[in-house]
Amino acid sequence: MSSFFASPRFLSRVMWVDALSCAATGVLQVGFTDALARLTGLPGGLLLSTGLFLLAYAAAAAAMARRAAPPRTLIGLVAIGNFGWAAACAALLASGLFAVTALGTAWVVAQAVTVVLLAEAQWMGLRATRQPRAGLATSA
Repeated sequence: MSSFFASPRFLSRVMWVDALSCAATGVLQVGFTDALARLTGLPGGLLLSTGLFLLAYAAAAAAMARRAAPPRTLIGLVAIGNFGWAAACAALLASGLFAVTALGTAWVVAQAVTVVLLAEAQWMGLRATRQPRAGLATSA
């Protein structure tokens, strides 16, 4: 199983999935802000601003995915950011600041679950492709 995560294309593929999921969510949130606000109970400004962020992020993730050697440090930061996005989703729902509908809860939970899965895949790919440090002996 570890060879699957150590594949030279694994991190690139995960970044493509991240880019595509963010682009799709961003397009929906920007293109249908008012309708989503009514259906979800989330503020239109929040949907629009996070949708614009997701579109910009999708472009950056796609740029990382296109590289022959994915930028490990950036992908590590992306994974941390994905975990942060999930935490922000949980905080949003727990805060009770907005009268979020059942569909709104599902929308936010779907984003949280998606980014946690992506972040975990990113970490697994980074761990599986980690190079041993020069000069360090390994013991058997």
